[in-house]
Amino acid sequence: MARLGIDIGGTKIAAGVVDDAGRIVQRARRSTPTTNPADIDRTIADLYRELSPAADIRQVGLAAAGFVSSDRSTVLTAPNLPWRRYPLGEQVAALLPSGIDVVVENDANAAAWGEHPHGAGEPAGVSLMITVGTGIGGGIVSNGELQRGAFGAAAEVGHLTVVQDGRRCGCGKLGCWEAYGSGTALLDVANRELEGARADGRALRARRDADGGVLTGQHIADAASAGDPLASRLFAETAEWIGRGLASLTAILDPEVIVVGGGVADSEDLLIPGVRTAYASRVSGSEDRPAAQIVAASLGNDAGLIGAAALARTSRTGGLAASAGAGAGAI
Repeated sequence: MARLGIDIGGTKIAAGVVDDAGRIVQRARRSTPTTNPADIDRTIADLYRELSPAADIRQVGLAAAGFVSSDRSTVLTAPNLPWRRYPLGEQVAALLPSGIDVVVENDANAAAWGEHPHGAGEPAGVSLMITVGTGIGGGIVSNGELQRGAFGAAAEVGHLTVVQDGRRCGCGKLGCWEAYGSGTALLDVANRELEGARADGRALRARRDADGGVLTGQHIADAASAGDPLASRLFAETAEWIGRGLASLTAILDPEVIVVGGGVADSEDLLIPGVRTAYASRVSGSEDRPAAQIVAASLGNDAGLIGAAALARTSRTGGLAASAGAGAGAI
C-alpha cells in the first residue's frame, strides 16, 4: 500500500507518494505559508489532492519541525512555524476525505526512521541520527522501535548544553549544542569573521559579494572545497563541535551507527572526516570499546517524507492517528 509522506519545513513543504519499499513514486512541493496555521493546513490538503490520484492513499504522515505530543497529533511548539499547541493532525484530517488517517511526527524522528529501514541506518540495532541544518535535530531507533520518550520529545539533542553561559540559542537558552554546531552557527561565525578585512577570507568574501552580498552555506562549502583558509577553518570548527556532542551522546546511548544528515551534512567530504576525528578523541573508553560507525545520510532531503510515510503505517494498529471526519476526542 502506498502512503503519503509530507515534510513541512520553514520555507517549503515536500510531499511524496511512498511505496512499501521506501521508494518515492510521485512527488510535489509548495512554498510554506508562514503567517497562518490554517494556510499550512490547506496547502497540505492541496498536496494530497494533487498526489492522491497516483495511488489509493489512506494514510498520511506529516513530518513537522518542533515538539510533537506523545499521541502524535499536536505540535506543542515550533521554532520557525506558527504552531503553539496546535492540533495539526486533526486540522489536516478535517480537510481530507473521510477515513484518511493522519499521523504527525517530529521531522528529525521521521528522518531517523526513514534512514533506519531504507538508508544508512539499516543494519543497526541501535542507531542515532542527527540532522544538521538550521538547528540540530535528533532521532533514536533501538531494536526496531523509534524512541520518543515519555512525552514525545526525546532526542531534542540540539538543546544539550555544551558551553556554560555560552551563545544564545534560538530556543532562548544559553550554550546549546546547535548554537555551535549547526548551519546557523556556521553562518553567524562566518559573517562575523568577514566583517574585518581578513586576507584568509578573500575567496569567501568574493563569492558572497558576487551573489548579492548575502552569505550562504553553499558559499562556505564552495570556498572550502576551493581551499579558502577561512572557509576550511569554519568547517573544521563545526565538525569539532559536532564530534564533541556525538561523543557525549555515545556515553548515554551506545549506538552502533550514527547517521549525520541535514543541509550542512550535504558537504560530506568537508564535514564527516573531521567529525570522526573529533569524536574519536572525545568518546570515553575509545581504546577498549567497540566504536560507533559515523556515516552520512543516504536519503538526503527525502528522509523526512519517507520516514513520515513509513510511520503512518502504525496508525492502523497504534490508534494514534487523526482520522478525517473524527472529532477531537479521536486524536
